[in-house]
Amino acid sequence: MPHTITAVNAKYPDIQRHWDGTHSVYAARVLPGQYYVSDSEDEMITTVLGSCISACIRERVLKLGGMNHFMLPEGDSKMDGMAARYGAYAMEHLINDILKVGGRRENLEVKIFGGGRMMRGLSDVGGKNIAFVRAFLELEGIAIVAEDVGLEFSRKINYFPTTGRVLVKRLRSLHANMVIHEEEVYGRKLHDKPVSNDIELFD
Repeated sequence: MPHTITAVNAKYPDIQRHWDGTHSVYAARVLPGQYYVSDSEDEMITTVLGSCISACIRERVLKLGGMNHFMLPEGDSKMDGMAARYGAYAMEHLINDILKVGGRRENLEVKIFGGGRMMRGLSDVGGKNIAFVRAFLELEGIAIVAEDVGLEFSRKINYFPTTGRVLVKRLRSLHANMVIHEEEVYGRKLHDKPVSNDIELFD
């Protein structure tokens, strides 16, 4: 079955897609630092999370949605701190892309995932990420309708953007080690490439 490329999901050329025979849909994989919006019924959005957070945001009326994948770099995680800019950047870009195609804020539903405590004895990066995304959404007046966050798990997330359905699989230790390595690489990149602060939310 050919993949339906729409004006919405065609805007993300860096997103890798493959056929998922288990669910009989195309899967768009979101890597750390990426986000993606789709309105294709034959597509799901997928990612794997350790201490990182993914927000799955859907416009209920338009039946489209998106996912991001981010974490705060080590440092001050207050809402006005430098570290929080990374989370705000990820959240605002995803929300803005949904609003730009006609979405309305009052129709948004949000589900959040990840924020696992992946390594005992070290700082709880996952906990800081959870606290950030909850504070951000409260500040923006957007309710969280479902979540699976925290604990000592890595997670695979499969999100169906047109329906809002989410499948969560908690992963075994081998996969967890791979996720930890991927997020460590991502974390180093955050310190090397500061994020811009020129994003404003649409009304």
